[in-house]
Amino acid sequence: MIKGIGVDVVDLARFTRQVERTPRLVPRLFAESERGLPVHSLAARFAAKEALIKALGDSAGATWHEMEIVNDSHGNPEFKLSGAALKAADDRGIKRIHVTMTHDAGVACAFVVTEGES
Repeated sequence: MIKGIGVDVVDLARFTRQVERTPRLVPRLFAESERGLPVHSLAARFAAKEALIKALGDSAGATWHEMEIVNDSHGNPEFKLSGAALKAADDRGIKRIHVTMTHDAGVACAFVVTEGES
């Protein structure tokens, strides 16, 4: 059963300017495993984290690092939740999170669907 849906779009030029202007932004928003990726990949991950918050309905005090995006054995993105983000998902009965990300034509976009039992 679908519990929530979230989508977010990030302007790549604006995101790039923000990262260049505020170097501390990357360590604040991204787990260590996510850092070092190209800026368009970071923008897509930021969009995915925002989309997850929308799909959850609330981040309930979660930090950005608690919504880490990792790749599965096939290279597909998936969330690795911890702390308050994991608690928010558990409290809502969420058992599975689907995420897809893309970047093209100056934007990064992510779509998240959360599932749980009926």
